[in-house]
Amino acid sequence: MDRPRRLRVLDAPVDSVDMEGALSYVSRYLREGTSPGTILAVNPEKVYALRKDPFLMRFFERGTLLLPDGIGVVMALNLLYRAGATRVAGADLMLGICDIAAREGQGIFVYGARERVNRRAVEILGQRFPGIRIVGRANGYLGPQEADDLLRTIAASGAEILFVALGSPAQERWMHEHLPGSTVRICQGIGGTLDTITGDVRRAPAIFRRLGLEWFYRLVRQPSRWRRQIVYPLFVAEVLQQAVRSRTRRGRR
Repeated sequence: MDRPRRLRVLDAPVDSVDMEGALSYVSRYLREGTSPGTILAVNPEKVYALRKDPFLMRFFERGTLLLPDGIGVVMALNLLYRAGATRVAGADLMLGICDIAAREGQGIFVYGARERVNRRAVEILGQRFPGIRIVGRANGYLGPQEADDLLRTIAASGAEILFVALGSPAQERWMHEHLPGSTVRICQGIGGTLDTITGDVRRAPAIFRRLGLEWFYRLVRQPSRWRRQIVYPLFVAEVLQQAVRSRTRRGRR
């Protein structure tokens, strides 16, 4: 099965893919994949997390689909490789996968977030996508015995698609530990997406998302995030350095 072109931004792997290509690949993988596939999002914060955490880096390198979810990563792909990349937000891809499942009949299991949020998000997805089969759900605050039972519950549900909303890196560690041997066809780590579906957390307005300023919107609404946002100018500076080095090497050939 042909897969999207995999490139590297500051050592972190990421696929050069647009939304249409990502959904097409997911649809094919659901039909033809031979092992549980993983869908993971890459943004500037995640790039730095991967560089600091060898486990995360190895897990992402083995990922089935690595989304350019972050305007900084998209700009880096286009500057370094002239990839013609566009942003593929994990939250939007999840909804696209739900649309595929509603049309093609795959069962979905939704795991993670608070109980109220999980339950309400499942209700909203059922209303938004007529025909969708959400065959099971579980919140992300399970006790030890419930956590052990969860794997059997997922298998018994017959779910082919699993959404895991535990936040990073908890969801990646859970996927690494529990996906091998699982009966699901594909699993996407969706972070806080369920909270945006329910409205508990507001996504940036569409105009901010189109302009690549979702990070700025979040910073204005939550000034306490400034320490997290400091990675963005650092990321841009490093990408520019990488671009200069690459062009210098090409010029010497």
